[in-house]
Formats: sequence, C-alpha cells, structure tokens
Amino acid sequence: TRFAVCLGLLALASGHTLALDEIAARKLAKGNNCFRCHAIEREKDGPAWTDIAAKYRKEPDGAKKLLRHLVSAPKIKLRELGTEEEHKIAKYDDEAQLRNLVQWILSL
Repeated sequence: TRFAVCLGLLALASGHTLALDEIAARKLAKGNNCFRCHAIEREKDGPAWTDIAAKYRKEPDGAKKLLRHLVSAPKIKLRELGTEEEHKIAKYDDEAQLRNLVQWILSL
C-alpha cells in the first residue's frame, strides 16, 4: 500500500531500518510499559534503546542475550534513584513477538 511505501522511505531517509514488524514491536513494548523506563534515543531510568542496541550488536550472541534479559528478570540499577530492582519480565503471546521486539531494538 501507499502507506507502507511511505514508511519504508521514511525509514531509509532517517537511517533506520524497519524491523520485521515495527508497529507490533512498539505495541508489545507499550503493553509491557517499557517506555516508562526506556526511550529510543535518550536515557530515562533505563538506558536508551539505541545504547542497548549498540551494546548487544557488538556481541556475537547479542540477540540471544537481549532476549534472555527480557524473560529472566535480572537485577538492574535505576539511574536516577541509584537503586536496584528486578527487570520486569516481558509478557507476550508467542516467542515470535518477543524475537520481533529484540530485532526492532537491535535495528535502532
């Protein structure tokens, strides 16, 4: 459709590649309240997703590590408060949704 073509051109112009399904990835992130602590290009309580992507893209099994992070509730340090808490476990219907979210984050 014309809308999909426009989205693709915008992605190319901005230097970002679209994930397999960026809309679904953002919806899953929103549904899990990820945007409460993370933003795409700026730090909040958690690191920016562009920083997360840069970190995990350098590692050969980075996608697998990021996926594990989203489902295992590791201890994280909140920047502003300086406190530690367990990262929330992502809720999803099937693993393909979670893999799509990981690929979207890594594409940033």
